[in-house]
Amino acid sequence: MATRIKNKAKEPSALKPQPSIDNKKKAAKSKLISSKLAYKGKVFSVFSDKVEEPGGHVNTRDVIRHNGSVVILAVDESKNPKDPDIILERQYRHAAGQFLWELPAGKLDAGETPVDGAKRELAEETGYQAKKWSPLVEYYASPGFLAESMKVFLAEGLIAGDAHPEEDEHIDFRLVKLSELLEMVDKGKIIDGKTLTTILLYSRRLGLKRKK
Repeated sequence: MATRIKNKAKEPSALKPQPSIDNKKKAAKSKLISSKLAYKGKVFSVFSDKVEEPGGHVNTRDVIRHNGSVVILAVDESKNPKDPDIILERQYRHAAGQFLWELPAGKLDAGETPVDGAKRELAEETGYQAKKWSPLVEYYASPGFLAESMKVFLAEGLIAGDAHPEEDEHIDFRLVKLSELLEMVDKGKIIDGKTLTTILLYSRRLGLKRKK
């Protein structure tokens, strides 16, 4: 009679420890070997950088650089603090080939601090000023090739005024309830990245849930 041999269960291999998200130790960075200006425009410059990556590989990276940008979440809580009004703009974007709904935003001038840039952009595009300014979040929109950091500011205690946009800017704006903005997000009416990121983060902090 044949003897059945039981196969021993294989012990799981030891898992390599993964770096913690909260690990504050600085990871290795790439080493810049050379940098060449490939294009210089009115708004940004393009550099061709030869770098040694953290893994030791040498690559050429094309990087778009400029002074950075600011985004303004201008909030009016006077009517309903739980569902505040937010300034929303509509303007034509050539690169996207369509009109987009966006939060006020713009590039920083050389030597300008982010909060001063945010105050200037809000006043230029909408005429509004704010009594209270606080940083909300900072992020990179497309870090694979774009060095631009976008700094988002929360503007509260709004004071209306006269807008004075730049000559090439044609901007319409209005106050929209946060709940309505979330509905616009769900219906695909807001497709601008900075606006999506900021609205969803702020609504989460406020505890306002999107309708299902």
